[in-house]
Amino acid sequence: MIKKINRNYLEIFSINDLRETKELSKDYSIKLLDPTNFQLNKFFYKNIGKSHQWADRLIWTDQDWINYVSNKNVKTYILKEKSELAGYFELNLHKDEVEIAYLGLLKEYHNKKLGSILLSSAIKNSFSVGNLKRVWVHTCSLDHKHALKNYLSRGMKIFKKETISI
Repeated sequence: MIKKINRNYLEIFSINDLRETKELSKDYSIKLLDPTNFQLNKFFYKNIGKSHQWADRLIWTDQDWINYVSNKNVKTYILKEKSELAGYFELNLHKDEVEIAYLGLLKEYHNKKLGSILLSSAIKNSFSVGNLKRVWVHTCSLDHKHALKNYLSRGMKIFKKETISI
């Protein structure tokens, strides 16, 4: 069965364009994963991704994961509620731009307005690395139903649309 997927690419050019949401409650924290831990990236990818048909990394070996997270241009941030894992985002740093490669929440943390806070943090942490031309991301119709709205609400703008068949 062939399925049509709508994909949107979005970008933001300045931290000044970010429309933030409320602050994170004191029960939550977002911190850079340091040292890296491929098992956490793999855990989030599989557990968040299964609802959205993330599949490209499912064939990765542990060594593939280790190589990926060991790249100095990959930064992983973890959202926790106290000591419980709640969500994450991965940033891929390029010469003069940052890609938000993956961003998501575990199911039990949906509908708590945490996605907007997580995205705001991803954008802020991206711009903190230095002089960037832009931060960008892509999302598709398989992602959470509010994903595109969240990106647009934070100040990102669509720069490319496409329809693909899977």
